[in-house]
Amino acid sequence: MSPTTLDSWPHLYREGAPNSPLLLMLHGTGGNERDFADLAAALDPTASVLSPRGPVQENGMLRWFRRFGEGRFDVDDVVHRAGDLASFVGKAEAEYGFAGRRLIAVGFSNGANIALAAALLHPGSIDRVVAFSGMYPLGGREPDAGLGASELLVLNGDSDPMAPMASVERLVAVLAQRGAETRQVVRPGGHGIDASDVAAARDWIAEKA
Repeated sequence: MSPTTLDSWPHLYREGAPNSPLLLMLHGTGGNERDFADLAAALDPTASVLSPRGPVQENGMLRWFRRFGEGRFDVDDVVHRAGDLASFVGKAEAEYGFAGRRLIAVGFSNGANIALAAALLHPGSIDRVVAFSGMYPLGGREPDAGLGASELLVLNGDSDPMAPMASVERLVAVLAQRGAETRQVVRPGGHGIDASDVAAARDWIAEKA
């Protein structure tokens, strides 16, 4: 079941410095709204932080959408949950009064994939994304909307079995076709967030904020 109100969706909010960006922190599978929020301080210690909890459980682990197996997403659920996330952002904006701030979604793995899905399907709600170890989230579908106002940083390991480069390259190609400004960073290694990823994300956020 999808959360229907802000109160029914567990999350944390921390107010940052005036005129700072808002970082929407989206955890990976098995994480939660508190542990991933800690990364925000390394990306921009002045930022406000909004960190919701993934609404789906898989074997007791929190996630953002259902899947049929590793790398086999339930695309109908991806689309549904991306809409829920966009709605959550709107409700949180009204509650916490961060309208006008630059909102940057920062996601890891499953959290990156829901951020990317929301950016692809709901431009205007989520236009800026830092995607750590994400991939193309929409299966055989492509978005209809133009993404000319969207800016994304896509960070991946070149030997990541959980986010294969073929899917990452498709993501980058679709973003380019839809007009998004995309910066891709590929490092040696696999799934995760290493120090070089954090440094690249910190620099990109400072540039966009």
